[in-house]
Amino acid sequence: MNILLFEDELVTQLYPITTGRPAFAISCGGYRLIDLIRRFEATTYADVRPHLTELTQLDFALTFPPEMWEGRWLFVNARLVPSVGAMAILKELVEDQRNVLVRWNNHTAAASITFLTPIQRPRGSMSEFLVRQCAEDHVEVLDRRLVLIEYPHEVVKYHMEILGENLADRIARGNYRQLSDGLFVGDNVVLGDYLSVDSSAGPVVIESGARVGPFCHFQGPVLVGQNAKLIEQASLKDNVALGHTTKVGGEVEASIVEPYSNKQHHGFLGHSYLGSWVNLGAGTCNSDLKNTYGLVVMEYNGKRVPTGMQFMGCIIGDYTKTAVNTGIFTGKVIGVCCMVYGFVTTNVPSFTNYARLFGQMTELPVEVAIAGQQRMFLRRNVIQRPCDIQLIRDMYELTQGERRLANAPLVL
Repeated sequence: MNILLFEDELVTQLYPITTGRPAFAISCGGYRLIDLIRRFEATTYADVRPHLTELTQLDFALTFPPEMWEGRWLFVNARLVPSVGAMAILKELVEDQRNVLVRWNNHTAAASITFLTPIQRPRGSMSEFLVRQCAEDHVEVLDRRLVLIEYPHEVVKYHMEILGENLADRIARGNYRQLSDGLFVGDNVVLGDYLSVDSSAGPVVIESGARVGPFCHFQGPVLVGQNAKLIEQASLKDNVALGHTTKVGGEVEASIVEPYSNKQHHGFLGHSYLGSWVNLGAGTCNSDLKNTYGLVVMEYNGKRVPTGMQFMGCIIGDYTKTAVNTGIFTGKVIGVCCMVYGFVTTNVPSFTNYARLFGQMTELPVEVAIAGQQRMFLRRNVIQRPCDIQLIRDMYELTQGERRLANAPLVL
């Protein structure tokens, strides 16, 4: 069997989360979709945006699909929420010998098709090809709950829904020591004194090589990734998932922190998503609840989108930094490669020096972002490859529209 993870036309609607990563690499519920797909014993390919092709091959060992297709294929939308429940449904599709299609909100979530005779790889939209192919072959459309992420805030929403179930799966499949009721740790974990663990709502899983300072508090479900570091008195509560090689302190609630990001000092992060290589300065806090206690409305590309969530914090793209004592208002989106100062009262375009409090907002030169990438990589002993540099340049070009109003550069 072959598997194809494909990005469809809505993947750019997930910016800034997907500006620099394939949609199947979004962390949600403690897993990425690619992590779960690898459980299938199948040859896996990826159909991603052009600027991510090389990174996809180098970082995930996934290549573009071949020119000719034959035999059994499973097609999976890269925006699929990475839950163990979704994997059970995909397994059902694989085991079903019929050709079947599953849709979510009028978009193709997955399809399982057997090509009895070789066909040439289609050009254009993979989602449209699957719908057309299934219509021609009178393929049955199944009603299954394969949920697709449509907006950035939904990463946080679904993360809270699935983290407990995903952690139970992780525990069942992993090699952990249970130190106390609901506390599971991997190898070479260092735990400080006087920890407080409340697992009444879900387990606490600490992966190998992590270091936890004294007087830390955990209120599950919580995941601490490999080689992560928690400073003293850190508090992780209610659906927190930290990626590998992160550094975290202060209070974090119901949030995702992608690998290599820092929130090392005091301050609050709640109901939010942080990309990779983000650094939050000491005292940085975000609001995740409106003063009116009403439902949060997000703004994406000038479009107001109701979240249906009373608690929703911020979305912060890769490589963005905040200064000390930065305050981020409820439901704000901060792009990739930004430098943020003062109060964040509006969305922040990618590659922006944002100091609106002081009457300044200018474009961050791409060479400055590349130099910052190099310095960050050196601190973590990560080699800066030509493709990493090119990614910064590509993200700069892709996000130029964010920095313009009425086709004029946005400068205050």
